[in-house]
Amino acid sequence: MKSTLAVLLLSFLLVSCGLQSIPQANNAVEASWAEVQNQYKRRSDLIPNLVNTVKGYAGHEKSTLEGVIAARAKATSINVDAKDLNPESMKKFQAAQGELSQALGRLMVVSEQYPQLKANENFQALQSQLEGTENRITIARRRYIETVQEFNNLVTVFPTSLTNSLVHHMEKKPQFTTTEAEQKTPEVKF
Repeated sequence: MKSTLAVLLLSFLLVSCGLQSIPQANNAVEASWAEVQNQYKRRSDLIPNLVNTVKGYAGHEKSTLEGVIAARAKATSINVDAKDLNPESMKKFQAAQGELSQALGRLMVVSEQYPQLKANENFQALQSQLEGTENRITIARRRYIETVQEFNNLVTVFPTSLTNSLVHHMEKKPQFTTTEAEQKTPEVKF
């Protein structure tokens, strides 16, 4: 009887002290980061079609289109593996994605100047998909933020932080932040 009680007590302590929960939370962070990257990839895949559709109507807006293409190239060149998440790599990734978001915003403003483009079915479908993708990115980022918060709590809050310092030695994961430019509302002029 005593040995059964001791085994149950030991099992409870092992489960509640973070031996399993810290690695599970780390796996959740990696999975949510993969979903963030998946949604950014989806957006990146839509951009060439959007640019080509706009090119047909707005040929003289070359610098805007080239800006989107360049920002897409930069954003896709920065890939952060979930195992290498750190504040510096996250900052570079966010900066590149932010530049792409701003370039897409400028492209959408340009499209407002072309009523025949706005009426084009291809453009409308692409714009709708891009808007949906931006929403998916927001949701994926929110889920990442939540899983990172859970993970960071496990590695920094007692009693699981004690287990982390003795067994796992995992560091806090970086969160998304916004740049000053991303916080400004885009200016639309006609």
